Amino acid sequence: MKSDRRKAQCLCGAVRLSAVPSKTETGVCHCSMCRRWAAGPFFAVDCGDSVEFEAGDDFELYRSSDWGERGFCRKCGTPLVWQLHGKKQTSVSLTAFDEIDDMVFTSEIFIDEKPDIYSFADATEKMTGAEVFAMFVDGQDG
Repeated sequence: MKSDRRKAQCLCGAVRLSAVPSKTETGVCHCSMCRRWAAGPFFAVDCGDSVEFEAGDDFELYRSSDWGERGFCRKCGTPLVWQLHGKKQTSVSLTAFDEIDDMVFTSEIFIDEKPDIYSFADATEKMTGAEVFAMFVDGQDG
């Protein structure tokens, strides 16, 4: 488990944060909401409850579903975080981090919603939307 605090920011720099990734792994979400929000699959890094804002006056949270919230910079629009509503479980956008060279691409969720126009060559763990929701129902909301 990686314990180094990493810096991240939006495109314009108005929102700056730091977080400790739970692992040096990233995964993508192919759900229709993430693809619309991030203009493609959303690469996410699980950071648990470690997110701290250094400059966050332009950070905006949008409750996009009954269970999730999406955070972005209201100046430049950069997608920054996805988090479980009402919990301190946050995934930070991989591309917001300053340093990502040691990250490994390990998983894809909502694979059943992935459009046919792209595919990743990496060998990843793949889960359907139903499998992801079953984790929430079973109380394993990691």
